[in-house]
Amino acid sequence: MGWLDLFKKKDAIVPSSFVLDYESLFSERIAKSLPISQLIFTVLDTETTGLSSKTDEIISYGAIKVQQYRLKVNSVKEFYLKPRNQDKRAVKIHGLVKNEGFLSQEDFAKSLLNDIGRTILVAHHAGFDIHMLEKALRGFGLKKILNPVIDTLDLAIRLEVGLHHNPRLINRMDYSLDKLCGRYGIALDDRHTASGDAFLTAQLLLKLLKVAERSGIKTYGDLMRR
Repeated sequence: MGWLDLFKKKDAIVPSSFVLDYESLFSERIAKSLPISQLIFTVLDTETTGLSSKTDEIISYGAIKVQQYRLKVNSVKEFYLKPRNQDKRAVKIHGLVKNEGFLSQEDFAKSLLNDIGRTILVAHHAGFDIHMLEKALRGFGLKKILNPVIDTLDLAIRLEVGLHHNPRLINRMDYSLDKLCGRYGIALDDRHTASGDAFLTAQLLLKLLKVAERSGIKTYGDLMRR
């Protein structure tokens, strides 16, 4: 073992008990044959101080569950975190100027992992949201979010253009949340809040799952096929 290994070992963060509890949920994989109607989706959105995954941070989180092709309204979650620095440009977009009712980073981490469990996570531009959540939980010893993830942007492209499409021929601006909601008849209510965008994305997911079902996509394995 070299000096570098010793320093790495010394600086390693011991996972919190709630992180270990979360990780223990994934000892078994979801069966590929499981019908989509039996899956539980946690549709989420994060609002952040800016658009940099490196320097910005989460200020609010919203989520709602989808199961059996229905929105579970009683599952709605909305959390607020107090940022160290808030970009004034971001405030113009999401309008958050709260000064109270914030969760601590630890309480947010606990609540988040307890809420998502081993459900399938869904978001629009999901990579950014997942990265920001992993960043927020890194201080508690979480290395990676283990849940399967679906990006509604990618799912929409797959269903409209085909699984083996040429990405260079896709105008991704046509697959923004606003454009897709317009295309699928979803009213743009409460846009640019975490809970509002999660609700819009959940409605979009339901529309896309119905299209998927008509296309012969009926199981977890079908849905997650790459």
